[in-house]
Amino acid sequence: MPSDKPFNSDAATDELPIVAIVGRPNVGKSTLFNRLVGRRMALVYDQPGVTRDRKIAKAEFAGMTFTLMDTPGLFDPGEGDQPAIVTEGMRKQALKALSEATIILFVIDGRLGCTPYDQDLAKMLRKQNVPVIVLVNKCEGKGTEAGVSDAHRLGLGEVVAISAEHGIGMDDFHEALAEYITIDYGDEDEDEFKEKYDFDSEEAEAEAEAYRLKRSLKIAILGRPNVGKSTLVNALLEEEAQLTADYPGVTRDSISFAWDYKDRAIELVDTAGIRRKSKVDGAVEKLAVYDAERTMRFAEIVVLVIDASIPTDELIEKQDLMLASSVLEEGRGLIIALNKWDLVKNPDATLKHVHEQLEIQLTQARGIQCVTLSALKGHNLTRMMDQVLLMEKLWNRRIPTGELNRWLQFTVDAHPAPIVSGHRIRLKYMTQIKSRPPTFKVFCTKAADVPDSYVRYLTNALRRDFKMPAVPIRFQFKSQKNPYEITGRIKN
Repeated sequence: MPSDKPFNSDAATDELPIVAIVGRPNVGKSTLFNRLVGRRMALVYDQPGVTRDRKIAKAEFAGMTFTLMDTPGLFDPGEGDQPAIVTEGMRKQALKALSEATIILFVIDGRLGCTPYDQDLAKMLRKQNVPVIVLVNKCEGKGTEAGVSDAHRLGLGEVVAISAEHGIGMDDFHEALAEYITIDYGDEDEDEFKEKYDFDSEEAEAEAEAYRLKRSLKIAILGRPNVGKSTLVNALLEEEAQLTADYPGVTRDSISFAWDYKDRAIELVDTAGIRRKSKVDGAVEKLAVYDAERTMRFAEIVVLVIDASIPTDELIEKQDLMLASSVLEEGRGLIIALNKWDLVKNPDATLKHVHEQLEIQLTQARGIQCVTLSALKGHNLTRMMDQVLLMEKLWNRRIPTGELNRWLQFTVDAHPAPIVSGHRIRLKYMTQIKSRPPTFKVFCTKAADVPDSYVRYLTNALRRDFKMPAVPIRFQFKSQKNPYEITGRIKN
């Protein structure tokens, strides 16, 4: 049975805040522990129950110093093959850590989402009366949005998406932890300090890029009924994988196909045609539309197929614009495929009309790529897929913090932020907090008063200067707290 005494207990000091990492087995607690202490102290293996005792070490994390505890995983009763006496001992070790902690890091697996036992653990953590930060780990891959959403529903505290293995999300985590532990800037001012501790290192970026290339790229084929979605899927796969017919409503389920394109693993998903909600008729069609919309939310790149052979004045209808807007609001990469181009009688006028409509109606993502093709005849499919891969690369792009702040200074000098209540909004510093889609946090004064027009100015300038056409870009603005306000932070 595990000892009641923690391993490496001499590392703990009474003067420092105690940060405990808790959660179910195999969610990445020990990987996070190793990253924060800066060396491989905790044994890591892809199997639950590897950690059986508490491990304690002094951690120095970008200006914050604290005592860090790695705890055994809290097993869901009835799970695992651990002997009961070992499981109970591990549980006692973890609970002892909770009783000593001044801050708790509750780690869940972003790929699995919150299990019922995670919810039970959340109830237990609420009774501890100490700050809790929820870390949604393993967010380097696809399909983790649901895990982050689940974590917010726990109602525990701030939720941060991270990858402890790849170092993704450490900037957000550092900011969340700084709410409770004072940062020692030393002799540097705050801006110099932040640039020094740029968590988006080239090494972390290279690791994330390698991981991205290993997994399948999920592409959803979306559009109105009878525009040629299934025909396009068949043409790409070079086989009759999907039933096609010259009338709407043939495809009902979203069906995925594994495929390789230029040595890149692809998951190609065909979806049911989506009509206007007022025209959706019957329970089966409603379910099919719901399934298609769900597929879009979990895709990475969406190819919106439009029938280019219909009259020009009917091209890019309200339904197409609504679908495109939904894709961009979800932060997905968007490519528009103008299908049946071989039937278009006036190609130049048609293409000009499409570009004009997109520029006017979809200002949030200027420069959307439109590829003309014929799925039935196999024309221009390679060009479409090359655009998909380019969009994926831009969608995953990370820009170094130093380069971003030089750009911010130049852009603000060219067009200063507006004056609010007699004081000009000052944009001090920015960093990219995530990709997929690129998301940027700007530290400034009067964050709540930054007008939408200025956000559009920054978005368009960033998209232009860093050559990121049509990529969904998100900005978050945050004002720093008054240093004289009592915040209840834990002092070192």
